[in-house]
Amino acid sequence: MAPKKSFDPVKVLAEVEKKFEMFQILNEEGEIVNEDAMPDLSDDELVELMRRMVWTRVLDQRSISLNRQGRLGFYAPTAGQEASQLASQYALEQEDYILPGYRDVPQLIWQGLPLTQAFLFSRGHFKGNQFPEGVNALSPQIIIGAQYVQNAGVAVGIKKRGKSAVAVTYTGDGGTSQGDFYEGINFASAYKAPAIFVVQNNNYAISTPRELQTNAKTLAQKAVSVGIPGVLVDGMDPLAVYKVTKDARDRAVAGDGPTLIETLCYRYGPHTMAGDDPTRYRTSDEDSDWEKKDPLVRFRKFLESKDLWNEEKENEVMEQAKEDVKKAIKEADATEKQSVTQLMDNMYEDMPQNLKEQYEVYKEKESK
Repeated sequence: MAPKKSFDPVKVLAEVEKKFEMFQILNEEGEIVNEDAMPDLSDDELVELMRRMVWTRVLDQRSISLNRQGRLGFYAPTAGQEASQLASQYALEQEDYILPGYRDVPQLIWQGLPLTQAFLFSRGHFKGNQFPEGVNALSPQIIIGAQYVQNAGVAVGIKKRGKSAVAVTYTGDGGTSQGDFYEGINFASAYKAPAIFVVQNNNYAISTPRELQTNAKTLAQKAVSVGIPGVLVDGMDPLAVYKVTKDARDRAVAGDGPTLIETLCYRYGPHTMAGDDPTRYRTSDEDSDWEKKDPLVRFRKFLESKDLWNEEKENEVMEQAKEDVKKAIKEADATEKQSVTQLMDNMYEDMPQNLKEQYEVYKEKESK
C-alpha cells in the first residue's frame, strides 16, 4: 500500500494563483492577439464603442475644468478607465441594473441618465438623484464597497421576479478590503443570484498601493473563496472587457450565478478633485508606462487598421461632446437652487426636535 502524500496548502495556493492569467484580446499596439476570443460586434458597434470612449474622455476633461471653476461639486476623474467602464456597460441590456461607485457616472450616462442630472448629482442637488423612468440604476455610492451588498440584494430580487436581467456593480481595488465586498459576493453566490461584480483595479486606493492592501496575487482569485468564477482582464482593452462581461451576463441569466471581474487599469488623474495629489505617491515613470496602454490609443489603432476610424471622425465626436457639456451645464445652472429646507424635507419623514427648530429658522430666512 502506497504511503499517503501529505497535504501541502502552500503548493495548492500557488497552483490556484497561477491559473489567474490576464485575459487580453488587443495588445498595446491595437493588434489582435487572441482571435478566437473576438466578441461578435459589428463594425457599427465597434465604432459606437469608440465614440462613447472619446466622448467620455472629453467629458472628463471638461468636468475637471468645471470643478476647478467651482461649477461642479464632488468629482472623481475617469481618464484611463474608459475601457473598463464603458465596454462593461456596453455588454449590458437596458433591463439590467447598475449599482455604481462614485467614479462610475459614465456608465449611468450611457445607461440613459441625462448629463444635466449627472452634473446636478455632482453638486449634491436632489434632482440629480431623480432618475428617469427606464434607467435601472441607483445613485453612485460614496461609501466604499457598500454597493456590493446592495448589488447582491438587487440580483436576488431579479431572480425572485423571474426577470432575464442582471445587477452589476463596480468598486475599486480598495473596495475589496472592505467587509461589504466579501459579504456581497458570498450572499450572491449562496443564492446563485444574477450578479456581476466588477473590481476596477487602478492600482491605488487613493494613495495606498494595491500591494499593501492584500497579499493575494490577484483580486480576481478572491472569487474562489465563495465558489464563483473570477476573471482577471486587461482593463485597458475594450474588446477583452466587453467579452468577459458579456460572458458573465450570459451565465447569470442562464441561472449559473454571479461572476467577479477584475479589470486591471489605471486612472491618469487624481483620486478625486478634493485635494488629492497623485505626484506624492506615483512616479512619472509609472505614469508614462500606463500612458502607453491608453485604451483610446489602443482602440483607435485597431479601428484605423480596419478603416473604421480617422481623425475627422474623432474631432467630430470631441466637438459634439463639448457642445453637450456646454448645454448640460447651462441647464444645470438654470435649475432652481436647492434650499436647506428642501434638503431637510427630503432627508426626514419624521424630523427630530432639534432639526425642527433649525427648520423653522431656515424657513423664515428663505421666505425673505
